[in-house]
Amino acid sequence: MSTIAVIDYGMGNLRSVAKAVEHAAPQGTRVLVTDRRDAIFDADRIVFPGQGAARDCMRALREHDLVDVVRTVAGDRPFLGICMGMQVLLEHSEENDGIDCLGVFRGKVRFFGTDLRDEGGRRLKIPHMGWNRIHQRRPHPLWADIEQDTRFYFVHSYYADPLEDDLIAGETDYGIRFVSAIARGNVFAIQAHPEKSAEAGLRLLRNFTRWNGME
Repeated sequence: MSTIAVIDYGMGNLRSVAKAVEHAAPQGTRVLVTDRRDAIFDADRIVFPGQGAARDCMRALREHDLVDVVRTVAGDRPFLGICMGMQVLLEHSEENDGIDCLGVFRGKVRFFGTDLRDEGGRRLKIPHMGWNRIHQRRPHPLWADIEQDTRFYFVHSYYADPLEDDLIAGETDYGIRFVSAIARGNVFAIQAHPEKSAEAGLRLLRNFTRWNGME
């Protein structure tokens, strides 16, 4: 029986994420919400959700003794990062006057700013909250059967700015064009919330639960 571990470090809407993954997964799949190191290491696939501030996220990971666990499983099995679970995979965030993150990938997390405007000059609200399109920069198994420029649900004030262009899997326009999905090897991470993104989100989760970790 395949096991999917949803990492529980006290940050994120774990119930809705777990329920969405359960709904999307093949019959017989075990979905486990856990902070136990052994259970995470034993899982076949990993979901790393998160919301809130980068500082609180990193503190919670340290308190749960999960920093090295996340770094390890992000390197050796299918791994899905969601929202803050995407941002902290990078090296550093501007949030909270600057905070070092996990450094799985090179790059920073940047603030949208206080004067973000659309093409017509109208001020855009921060946080970026609601439905917006993701433009798929390249094919990926998790994009299977999801149309180009499909809308997903976002809630965030900061965005990932990876150093390496080939890490970018999706982009979104909100005053600026920002990176909304990254992928390399066995890792796929998305700024939007698939668990709140209706059929498109469930399709992405369904793709993940069947993914072997190869692009």
